[in-house]
Amino acid sequence: MKTLFLAAAALALAPFAAATSVNVTFSEDFAEKLVDDYGEREGERLTKEVIDDVTKQFEKQGLNVARGDVTILDAKPNRPTLQQQIDTPGLDGFRSRSLGGMSLEGTAFDANGNEIGSKTYKYFENDIRNVIAASTWSDARRASDRFARRFAKDLAS
Repeated sequence: MKTLFLAAAALALAPFAAATSVNVTFSEDFAEKLVDDYGEREGERLTKEVIDDVTKQFEKQGLNVARGDVTILDAKPNRPTLQQQIDTPGLDGFRSRSLGGMSLEGTAFDANGNEIGSKTYKYFENDIRNVIAASTWSDARRASDRFARRFAKDLAS
């Protein structure tokens, strides 16, 4: 009973941040790459990664952001996607590797729809030696995480 009371008191004292809605879209060029080359499934994976990273960082900073709009401008995988392996049967999904990364831009809005900040970020690996144990979207995930951290930090200051 005492634990329940303390938990309720802690919740009452904790600052409440409004739930953030994060919308992810793709640039026209990247959407075309998804359809023609990487596979649409990969867009869903990247979208989920960006939403999770941005939401987590906004909450961590205690930001009162009603909506965040993020556009994936470009992304490159470190390993062949499933669609690429299907389209090119000789492609080795384990030994084939390349320089990956992602370019994003985002805008945050308050509850009244006013823009409260924006951020553009790009990270593409430049050394193939760093791709040894990488998964399909390792560098893109790194870019998403760094983008979210820097976006939230900029909004907090």
